[in-house]
Amino acid sequence: MGPYAYIAIEGNIGAGKTTFSKKLAERTGGELILERFEENPFLERFYKDPKSHAFSVELAFVADRFKQLREALGSRNLFRQRVVADYSFAKSLIFAKANLPRSEYVLFRTMFRLMEAQIPKPEVVAILNPGLDRVKTQIVERGRSYEQDLPEGYLEKVYSGYEAHYQYHRGSRVLFIDTSKYDFVKREEDFEKLLSCILTPRKPGVYKL
Repeated sequence: MGPYAYIAIEGNIGAGKTTFSKKLAERTGGELILERFEENPFLERFYKDPKSHAFSVELAFVADRFKQLREALGSRNLFRQRVVADYSFAKSLIFAKANLPRSEYVLFRTMFRLMEAQIPKPEVVAILNPGLDRVKTQIVERGRSYEQDLPEGYLEKVYSGYEAHYQYHRGSRVLFIDTSKYDFVKREEDFEKLLSCILTPRKPGVYKL
């Protein structure tokens, strides 16, 4: 993993985060942390009735992400245990802002900040952006029934949330990577290019690649 011991792979729904994280962890020998979205009891209900279940789904997600990352990172030695995650803790705040009304978001943000202070930040946050058309295609192909009828403009709103949240991010290397011309599943050379891009030594800051 080059100079980095903790890398988070991020991006929109259907951007290929999990697939790429698995390949990255296998190649680098890092411990793989995968989001446990299937354990969220409110997720399908949220997609059917967002207004009624938005706060519940975001609360369940942030609680599970906090628990999972605390367990994986709390006693870890940065120089010995390398970690690849298919999400960052900040994902909770980004999706909460997209899904919650203002009053609930303010309450959620206060709770989130208290949790965030107890979790190490990734050294690299790589945000994969294959473009909206490809994201929509990949959502259809993976076939999760509750994702098939996303509201018009929702995916655009989510990605705008990533751009806004990480615009002036400090402490990590935030890489916005245009993956629209890459197929890291079928073309090994594309995976190698992305691997090199993510592992290149950089100073903390925001990069568009």
